[in-house]
Amino acid sequence: MSRKARRWVVAGGALVGFFGGLAACENTVQRQRAAICRRALPAIAETETPLRLLRAGTGSSADTIRVDYLAGRRQHWALCRFGMGTELVGVSTDRTNLTGASLYMLKRFYLDTPDAAEADPAAP
Repeated sequence: MSRKARRWVVAGGALVGFFGGLAACENTVQRQRAAICRRALPAIAETETPLRLLRAGTGSSADTIRVDYLAGRRQHWALCRFGMGTELVGVSTDRTNLTGASLYMLKRFYLDTPDAAEADPAAP
């Protein structure tokens, strides 16, 4: 193999590695966003009934996560909007939109607690 051909192979391999790394980072961020949105459900669901997760995935735009769930026999949804990375900037449900104060309280006093991790509907 000529020197020029080897350079192309190395450059091609570097590009594949770079784009593979970007894809892995994106998947990690999406998983973290989905976990944050799921963990918010028990605090915003307005029910004492245990929640059952139906689906969690990308919403209508790349910066949103939609979570569909059952509370008793009724199906509901929550849509979490994110800024850069995993910064939660808004939550809407089929019933209401969280106000700025409610969102602040959710983030500040609930989402990063062990209670939120335990109450995650996807937790084993």
